[in-house]
Order: sequence, then C-alpha cells, then structure tokens
Amino acid sequence: MKNLLFIGLFLTHTAGMIAQSNAVGLFGNQADIGKPKIKGSVTYNTAEQSYDLKAGGYNIWFNRDEFHYAYNKIKGDFILTGNFKLAGKGTDPHRKIGWMIRAGEEDDAAHMTAVVHGDGLTVLQWRRLRGAYMRDPQDEIFSVKRNAEIIQLERIGKTFILRIANPGEPLQEIGRTDAIEMPEEVLAGIFLCSHNPDIMEEGSAWNIRIEQTVPDTHNGYRDGTLGSKLEIMNVFDGQRRIIYEDKGRLEAPNWMPDGKRLLFNQGGSIYTIPLEGGTPELLNTGTIKRNNNDHVISFDGKMLGISSHRDGMPGGGSTIYYLPITGGEPKIITDSTPSYLHGWNPNGKEVVYTAQRVSKSPVYNIYKKAINGGPEVQLTFNDKGLADGPEYSPDGKWIYYNADQSGTMQLWRMKPDGSGQEQITFDEYNNWFAHISPDGKWIAFLSFPPGIDPGDHPFYKRIMLRLMPAGGGAPKVIAYLYGGQGTINTPSWSPDSKHIAFISNTGPVIK
Repeated sequence: MKNLLFIGLFLTHTAGMIAQSNAVGLFGNQADIGKPKIKGSVTYNTAEQSYDLKAGGYNIWFNRDEFHYAYNKIKGDFILTGNFKLAGKGTDPHRKIGWMIRAGEEDDAAHMTAVVHGDGLTVLQWRRLRGAYMRDPQDEIFSVKRNAEIIQLERIGKTFILRIANPGEPLQEIGRTDAIEMPEEVLAGIFLCSHNPDIMEEGSAWNIRIEQTVPDTHNGYRDGTLGSKLEIMNVFDGQRRIIYEDKGRLEAPNWMPDGKRLLFNQGGSIYTIPLEGGTPELLNTGTIKRNNNDHVISFDGKMLGISSHRDGMPGGGSTIYYLPITGGEPKIITDSTPSYLHGWNPNGKEVVYTAQRVSKSPVYNIYKKAINGGPEVQLTFNDKGLADGPEYSPDGKWIYYNADQSGTMQLWRMKPDGSGQEQITFDEYNNWFAHISPDGKWIAFLSFPPGIDPGDHPFYKRIMLRLMPAGGGAPKVIAYLYGGQGTINTPSWSPDSKHIAFISNTGPVIK
C-alpha cells in the first residue's frame, strides 16, 4: 500500500590477501583458511540454488583454525539464515558446518560462529580477538544437543544472536553475546571443517540467505527502501529459489493462470515475469498509474483487479478497478476511498476488500461489491481495530480474513454474508493474509513476531511464512525471511497448489 525511497546498502565482495577469486553462488569468494592439509571446495547447484561443501582441517579451535570458507564482505547489521546438513556418519563427532562471521582471512582471526557438530551439538562459538583462545560455549551460554537443520546468526551492532529450528518450527534463540571485538566490516559466509587433518568431510547447505537489515526504529514508509528478491518456494519441501532481484521495491506477487509467469507491482506499475526470471514486462493498465500492492486475479483467470491511488480523495485515495488479465483500460468498482482489494468471488461478479468509511477513524472493516455496480455491502462491523485481507475460498463458501479484535492479529473466517465469524489461529504471533490454495486444502499466511503492533504490517522485520490445513490445525513454518509489507499481501499460490511466490528484502550482493 505504500512507496519508499532507496536506502543504500553496503554488501561488497571480499578481496582478502588469500582469497582465491573463486565466486560460488551467492558468495564472491571461497578459500581454505589456515592451509589445511586437504584442500576443500564449495560447488553450487544452480537449479536448486544449493551448495555442496567438502573440507579437511584440524579444527576451528584454540588460537588458530583450519577449514574451508565461502564468504562475502558485509558492513553493518545483517541476518544469515540457511539449512545445513552434514553428509553420512562421518569420522569425528566434532566435524562442523554452519555460518561464520570473521574479522579477516587470517587463521587466528576473531570470529563468531554458529556451529552444527557431527554429534548434533548446535551452539554459538567465538574467538574474542585475534590470536586469543576459543571460548568453550558451555562456559557462557546455554547450548543444546539436537540435530538442528535451520541455523540463523544475526548481528545487531556488537551483539550476536544464534537461533535454530528443525523444519516446521519457529526459530528458538539459544545463544546471545557481545563478548567479542569485531570490526564493522566483516567476512560472512558458510564453512565446513572435518576436525581431522587427514580426513575430508562433506556437507550441504540450501535456502542460504544474507539479509542486510535496518534498525527496528526504521519506518519504511518514510525512510527509504531496501532491495527486493522475488522468490518461489515448494511449500511441502521448503526449497526456495530466487528468480529476480532488484535494488528497489518489488511487492505482492500473484501466480499467473498459465502457471508460467508471476505478476507483481513496482513503482506504481504492474509487471509480469517468467518463472525462469529475466526482464519484467510492463502490463498495460491504461491511465491508472499509481497501483499499490493489492492486486488479485479472478478465479477464471480472465480479469485482474487492482487498487490504485487517486489524488484528492480521503485516506490516500486507494480505489479498486478491474481490467482484462492481458491489459487494457481499467473500469472503476469503488468510488469511496480508501478501498484495498484482496479477493474475488469465484463467480467473477464481485470483489471483497478492506476499507475505511468513517473519516479520520483508524477502523477498517470488510466490504464486498459487484464489479458492475450496485451498493457496497458491509460484512464486518468492528468499532475499533482492523479487519483486513479478505479472500474467498475456491468453493465460495467462506471468506478468510485477519482481524485484531482478540488483542493480537489472528486469522478468521466468515460466510459470504458476514455471518458465522470464527477465529482459526490462536497463538502469540500476529498473523496476516490468509491465502487459500486453489485445491482448497491449505492456508499460507504471514506471521509477525509478538512485539509488532497488531494493527500494523510494517516493512523490514524478521517474519515467518506458515502453512496450515484449511480445515484447521496447527500451523507449521515454511520459510524464515526478512520482509513484511509487500511480502505476500495478495494470493500467490501456483495453479497446482504446490508452490507460493513472495518477496524478501535486503540489498543486492555485489561480487
């Protein structure tokens, strides 16, 4: 619903004194640190966007290290997230894989490392300053022995935070420290160490993301824009793939009816792009040029509903229109503003949306209206707070939405006439935008952490995408990312009900 200015980022590739100038995937460099007897390597699977690691090395311990490292230079605050797995049973229970933040390429450099060991120990380890002996993590932090697959290491100023999860779980913080002297610009990347100088071990990493962040006090509506990554993901195995990146703001992808392209908005315009990536193609929206991130394709795939701002209208003037999916001059649906589109009726004859109808009131309710005229019908009657994100189920029997009337933002559903309202999620998170799969079996949605204002869905937060059965049940996490506003505001399921598309935010990696 909002637009920003660009904020510069500071990711650059490393050119350290022992760098091999050997770019691999996301990383501008890879190198053997500490001259291990057995040379290591990292290879990149382009189709899966995954990494295979091989390495020797006596250890990452005492006052010097030996291991193989793929890395970039990065400056400021950031979040590193990925899935890691060691191959087979291995030789030494202390072989290790994970994320490393390092002051330099020297073998005795200060570093902060999020480690998964061969015996399952998952822990934060560090060397406080160059040449110092490593700290045993059990001296200072709580460590767990569990074969965690998802590892996240975050830097906020001088503080380093380790979070872990197994697939489907929310991330759990298990380590935090500021007991390390680390420069503002560091190396950051993935590593493998065999813990035996005469043995080569192997491991793999996937869904690797380096996301440069902004302070929690940052207001994305006013203070600038981070870059964007357009991603698609298999919701059942969690495999993510970036298909397009831009230093500006991309928002709210829809999956096109042909299953071969995505639609998104940027800078007031609507674009389409093939699933393989490439150059976005502008969709003709006629004289309507201020489109926001509330655009929805009709169930029959023939029409596109859009929301676009009109000058001089209340609440910013967001107005709902529709046009052929192939482009054309839009026809107006709602004259009253602000109105934000979120769903089509499966019959193709009406839309459902959230709107503010009392001037200067913070209250938003849900309405529906026929696309060819007629009265606006109010479906929720909350006298405070926000009801948002309404979306029909494919069978037309329910409208799913999110509302904060219980004190946190939760998912709800109601019958098409507004009756039978019932809450369907019940947890500490703030849950937004219930998107129903085309086969009617699943709900994908976005979850903000508890500290977020329930009535807000801001930019640039540590968020989760979750999945739950449409008939009810416990949600599971399917993706961890940095994003929020614009990530998944509108329906983004693939026609086969196996994939979703979404936007994550960060700056581009410069190699």
